[in-house]
Amino acid sequence: MLREILFPLLVCLAAFVGFQILEGQRDTARAERDAAEYEASGLREAARISGEMIASRDAIDRNRTQELNDARTQIDTLRLDVADGRQRLLVKATCSATTPDATGAGGVVDAGTAELAADARSDYFTLRDQLALSKQMILGLQDYVSQVCVR
Repeated sequence: MLREILFPLLVCLAAFVGFQILEGQRDTARAERDAAEYEASGLREAARISGEMIASRDAIDRNRTQELNDARTQIDTLRLDVADGRQRLLVKATCSATTPDATGAGGVVDAGTAELAADARSDYFTLRDQLALSKQMILGLQDYVSQVCVR
């Protein structure tokens, strides 16, 4: 009779212990699954933000490159106009009138408008091009900082 009571009791105890082990494994698996889902969600959010930042950077780059190309086109047009004589590069300058000295040598009476020397024109256009490039680089970096980095 003791055997008939002990055997089912031991079977129930073994089943209880087995279920407890399985329940612990199930809880561990659920916790690991939840952690993996949380990490995947964080990675998706990071990828989304990175994508937006790259898109913003590319938009800034396209905008500033277009503005630089427009400025360079204007510089090239001015360069051609000056070379063909349609426009002149004038220098803002004043020439003081000199008074004739005792020997009777005259001074500058009507010298006309001061103009940039022909050999200095290429330097002028190089400086304008470098100024346009520097301006767009600075504005692009400012846009990048304010639109992408500060975000």
